[in-house]
Parts: sequence; structure tokens; C-alpha cells
Amino acid sequence: MLNDYQQLDQQDPLSGYRKEFSFPSDENGIPYHYFCGNSLGLQPNNARNYVNRELDDWAKHGVHGHEMAQFPWVRYHEFLTEPMAEIVGAKSSEVVVMNTLSVNLHLMMVSFYVPTPKRHKILIEYSAFPSDRYAVDSQIKFHGYDPEESLIILTPDEGEVYISKEKIEQTIKMHGEEIALILIGSVNYYTGQAYPIKFITELGHSHGCKVGFDLAHGAGNLLLNLHEDGPDFAVWCSYKYLNSGPGGLSGCFVHERHAESFELPRFAGWWGHDKTNRFKMSPVLKLMSGAEGWQLSNPPILPMASLMASLEIFQRAGMNSLRHKSIRLHNYLRQIIESIDHPSIRILTPASEDERGCQLSIQIKDGDKRIYKQLSEKHIIADWREPDVIRVAPVPLYNSYEDAWNLYQSLKNILVK
Repeated sequence: MLNDYQQLDQQDPLSGYRKEFSFPSDENGIPYHYFCGNSLGLQPNNARNYVNRELDDWAKHGVHGHEMAQFPWVRYHEFLTEPMAEIVGAKSSEVVVMNTLSVNLHLMMVSFYVPTPKRHKILIEYSAFPSDRYAVDSQIKFHGYDPEESLIILTPDEGEVYISKEKIEQTIKMHGEEIALILIGSVNYYTGQAYPIKFITELGHSHGCKVGFDLAHGAGNLLLNLHEDGPDFAVWCSYKYLNSGPGGLSGCFVHERHAESFELPRFAGWWGHDKTNRFKMSPVLKLMSGAEGWQLSNPPILPMASLMASLEIFQRAGMNSLRHKSIRLHNYLRQIIESIDHPSIRILTPASEDERGCQLSIQIKDGDKRIYKQLSEKHIIADWREPDVIRVAPVPLYNSYEDAWNLYQSLKNILVK
């Protein structure tokens, strides 16, 4: 039955995590049904406590908090490494939390986009998140090339939004000898399609390309296995599915085969220096091996504390369990949305479980933003993308089957009159 959401919630082993998050509510205290975790995750209730702990240590210890705080600030980022590595399927030495997403993307391209006259192109997917496009364009120009000539856009077949593995293979084979870097968003922010990381990586490497991924919509959403899949690098933000708060920090993965590639070009800062003698303030840089060697600055403690509160929940819940619920919850929402059977509704997100995360991109053909506003009036927080797409993300950590049912009922009442 489509309306068995109560039974599904009762049978959900992860349902208890919902109470560990703060849901927005209106001026009368009525909570919203929140489907915007693909844009900004909800606040873990403990985030305030974790941040206050650092504020208290700052007040108590001053500068000595670098060594005397409960979680000493001088190595605070290290407390985040293992749980973050678990989320993306990497070794701890391959992961570091630092900076923000576009900053890390640029740092990675400094090292892994090294164009030559014969191999100077970058391949990205169509409808890539604009920030990625801006970063790529600027890197191409920085090296003296023209994006009109050096940028290749991976596009679907005409009239489609889905990019098949066959089209990916065809494009890489056609341009492989010219491509210096393949940079793909693991989950397309607009359609919700998840691209095959291992397939793209192996194909790119077979043609001599460096391969990187923007996991902004993948980390904390997909069941990732970066070490085994083998891309050269990956970057991601933490404020979407990882619930670190607005503008939260970024994660960075550098595969272990580059751990001691000290000859790679890179922008450097003192926090990438060998930690055993960093504070001797030598003018000669001695880079650390692994992802830590790409650090620039000392860790920003307060945003890291907020992120720690969320990562602790992920460690308890486990990505395997979260992904299992995500698939079931997405399938349920998809089924009931499709049951509306309205000619204007088209779901852009692939049905295959291997080709999407939790996001469902619903196209309302010939619709406009009034539909989105009507959903808001019915206490649904979703996301509108021009010209006619409503993105919803039933996040397994805090969304329920009842949330999905309420979204369905609200959309049906708007469309079927």
C-alpha cells in the first residue's frame, strides 16, 4: 500500500536519529518537512555543545588551548580524519579536512592539471555546478589557454538529461589524448544522476588523463570507495549531507600513490610542513606525505567542532545502513510521486539504484515557481531550480517515510484539482 508510511517508520532501525537534529519551524512552532539536505543539512543538536566546548576551552586556556584543550587545537583536524575517511571509503592518510570546496578544488588543479600543448583540455559534465565551471575556466586561462578550445563538455544525447556509460566512454575515447584532467561531479546537482567513479577513473587513466571528482553531492550520500576506485583526487563540502553548518569546511582526498609525489606543483603553506618540527619555523619547507601535505593553514576550530558533532552521528549510524535506508526511502517517494500520474510530472533522476543518491529531481513541465511556493505554504522545504525543477532530498539520517507521504499529498493536492 502506498500509505503504509507509519509501518515503514516503525520498522526503520535508523528512525531514532531523527531526534538528534533540529528541524525548522514557523512562527507558531509548527515544524517543516525538510527536504533540502542536498543544499544545507540540518543542525545536529550536539553541534552547539561541541562549539561551546571549544569556546569554553578558549576562555579557560587562551593560547594554551592549542595543547591543553580537551581536543588540542594543534591537531584538531586529525580527530576528523578517520570518520571522514570512513565516509568516503579512503585510507586515513588519503584524507584531510581543510579550507572550503572551491579553494580545495583549485589546490588540486594546481597539482593535477598540468597542461601541455598536446594535452591541455579539461572534461566536465554538462550542467556542472557553476562554481566548478568558473574554477575550471579560470585554471585554463591561468595556464594561457582558451576555455573555448580547452574545455570539453560531457553531454547527454539530444533531448535527454541522462548521460549513459556508453556516451561517457565514447567522449573519453574521442578526446582522451587531448585531455589533461577529467573533473566530474559525482552526483549531478540538477538531475541527481550519480556517475560511475570507478568506470570513469579507469577509462581516464587508460588514456593518460588525471581524474578528479567533486563529491559535494556524493559525500554522506553515496556509498563511496575512493581508495579502491582510484581517482587521483576528490574534494567535497560538508554543509550538505554532512551537516556541518552554512559554509562548512571541505574534505580533500589524494590517492596514496601521490602520497610522496613532492615534485608535483602545489601551493604551499606552513600547515603542510612536517608536523614534528613545524614550530621550529624553518624557512625550508619539508612537506608531509599524504593528503596532509596539501594543507596551508592551521585548522579553524569552531567549524571543525560543528563538523565533529555530525561525523560522530555518522560513525554510529554507519554508511552501509544509511545507504540501505536511502535506497528504500527514495524508492518509496519515487513510487508515490509517480502514482500521481499527472502529465506534467517527469522525474529526471535515474531509477537505477547505482546511478543516484537520495535526491529526486522532479520536473513540472509547463510549471513555474508558484508550485514551489505553494509547497512552502504547506510546510514543505524543498529546492527550486529554474526553469521547472523541484529538487527534494529524503535524507536517511533525519527524514521519515511520513515526510515523504506529506510531500506526496501536498504536491498531489497542488497539481490535481
